[in-house]
Amino acid sequence: MNPIALAQELVRFESAPVHLGQLQQRLARERGEALRAADTIEGYLSKPEGEGPFAAIVYLHGCDGLSKDAPKLIAEFMTSLGYVSLAVDSFATRGIKDTCAKPMPALMLARQGDALGALSYLSKLPFVDPQRIAVQGASMGAMVALQLASTHHVETFDAPRDLKFKAAVAYYPFCGVASEELVVPTLILIGELDDWTPAKDCEVWMKRRAGRGAPVKLVVYPGAYHAFNVPAFANGREMLGHWLKYDGKAARSAVQEMQSFLSAQFSR
Repeated sequence: MNPIALAQELVRFESAPVHLGQLQQRLARERGEALRAADTIEGYLSKPEGEGPFAAIVYLHGCDGLSKDAPKLIAEFMTSLGYVSLAVDSFATRGIKDTCAKPMPALMLARQGDALGALSYLSKLPFVDPQRIAVQGASMGAMVALQLASTHHVETFDAPRDLKFKAAVAYYPFCGVASEELVVPTLILIGELDDWTPAKDCEVWMKRRAGRGAPVKLVVYPGAYHAFNVPAFANGREMLGHWLKYDGKAARSAVQEMQSFLSAQFSR
């Protein structure tokens, strides 16, 4: 019997602040990368029935933000697997609708801080096991997840050093944003025909990293496009010159891959 999902709750938490010197801040402003401050971030928290402590997932949305139905769907899915979930909304308190047509480089860094803030928030909940928290993202959110899993030679954020994500799951990211050596085990799920974040880029990245760092598994689904796990794209849809289409077989396989991967990581 699957765990029962409790109604998702809107919560607020602090985004982890970035360590930026005055020179870095000035250069960012000159490049037009300055982002309106949003120290407080919103998210949707759900948990399975019971006292726990449970493993947890921080979910990061794509460039089009969290849709109206997304929090409920994420809650139902994650709690059915027995996980607490926190779906982070990086756009609401920043007044952003979407960034698909006009990427904001500074936002990628800010979203890493949001994810770390969510990690810190979850770690303090009595029903969450702080040693078993993973990050999962889709598209832009998956790129943020890969950046979080990457090697960093300097401390970028003011966050507890002993608090780390256990694993990362990235649905159709652009793998080029990641370092060649990752610091946490990572699963990458992508469609063979994805013309927005091409699978070939991930394959090239995998060859370049040559197995160094934490283990990474790349799964490429034949005939699948971007957003292959989004039922709303059952009939296919063009967005900004890219084709998005749901693929039920690939979506189901990806869930099985994720379940197996997370189960293995959380048991260690």
